[in-house]
Amino acid sequence: EMSQKYSVKQHPCLRYFIGDVRDKERLYRAFQGVDYIIHAAALKQIPATEYNPFEAIKTNILGASNIIDAAIDQGVKKVIALSTDKAANPINLYGATKLCSDKLFISGNAYVGRDQTTFSVVRYGNVIGSRGSVIPFFKKKKGEGFLPVTDQRMTRFWITLEQGVQFVLKNFMRMVGGEIFVPKLPSMNIMDLAKAICPECKIEFVGIRQGEKLHEIMISVDDAQNTLEFDNFYLIKPQFRYFKRRFHEAGGKPVDKNFEYNSRTNTQWLKSDQLMELINVELK
Repeated sequence: EMSQKYSVKQHPCLRYFIGDVRDKERLYRAFQGVDYIIHAAALKQIPATEYNPFEAIKTNILGASNIIDAAIDQGVKKVIALSTDKAANPINLYGATKLCSDKLFISGNAYVGRDQTTFSVVRYGNVIGSRGSVIPFFKKKKGEGFLPVTDQRMTRFWITLEQGVQFVLKNFMRMVGGEIFVPKLPSMNIMDLAKAICPECKIEFVGIRQGEKLHEIMISVDDAQNTLEFDNFYLIKPQFRYFKRRFHEAGGKPVDKNFEYNSRTNTQWLKSDQLMELINVELK
């Protein structure tokens, strides 16, 4: 689809590859002449990764290792890896693999040696309307007159696709290597989302799925000592001493030692009318 919209003829700097992050040789070819990389490949469906743990590890962890090796050897300048709120205090395999991936990319700044490649991580919450998310599922169920809801207390962080893209691009300018960037996002309650999509639908409570949390955390209290707050985002500094780089701290202030960025205790909230407006814009 992208190659049809942005053809190589009109955009000669573009190349389209069929490949897999598990295939290091293919990554070496794809990274030739590339300055900046956004690593977004992952197996993310929680039930599927619980049932197929070795496959999740091959893609989310070993694939991350391949990205790091290929980027360094091909002289890539900067790499940003996309993370997830499920990587903070993970309780499922997907979150655990993404936490491991985050650690690999942060440590890549020491592994790089004398080369110039720098690695950072961007962590955010649910992307509105993304593949496998609850919104397409609810819209499909809407025609049946009822919506299955796991738990009425459940909350999540929400970000639009455009907000996510812009946040990543801005952090290419900010990053010096080793940071985890976390945007300040609004939370939503699952019941508000259900009412926004189908106010007349009946709600059927089906119980929380294996590996799910009631509330998501993007910054745990254990990371508070290494976290700086900026106007629109937080920055988690690496905690290991071998990082000698000077981090982007201008304008940032340390958070309280008991700080936790939790979707339940968030100060920003989306209500049903705001959610419906966002959904209509994103899925039009």
